[in-house]
Amino acid sequence: MRLSQLCLLAVLTIGATAHAEELSSTGSSTPLSLSAGTQITELQQRLKESERLRAELSKQLQSADATRESTQVSRLRQENQRLALQLKQTQNSVLPGWLTDQQQWFVIGAGVALIALLCGIFASGGHRRRRQWLN
Repeated sequence: MRLSQLCLLAVLTIGATAHAEELSSTGSSTPLSLSAGTQITELQQRLKESERLRAELSKQLQSADATRESTQVSRLRQENQRLALQLKQTQNSVLPGWLTDQQQWFVIGAGVALIALLCGIFASGGHRRRRQWLN
């Protein structure tokens, strides 16, 4: 019986201690003072000012990016025109008066036909045979 009384006493002591700690933690909190309220309003004003400055800086950054990109685009267009002109000059200097594409295909076809004719002549053995079906 003494053991059960001892356990009961331990449970009540632990419960009372926890309840006392809870009361002391809630009892020590005080409402916000006047200086804390002014600090909050000051911080809110600083936050608004910081957000306004951030918005202005982001606009400036976007405009700077746009001008930089337009400069790059114009420089690339000029370089593209210069390279196209250089390509035309190189093509004209290398192939002056050569055949057009259609004429080149005609020459290639004629060359293939000539090669096929020569292969046919050499494949027959170069001698004439008498044909059986002719009388």
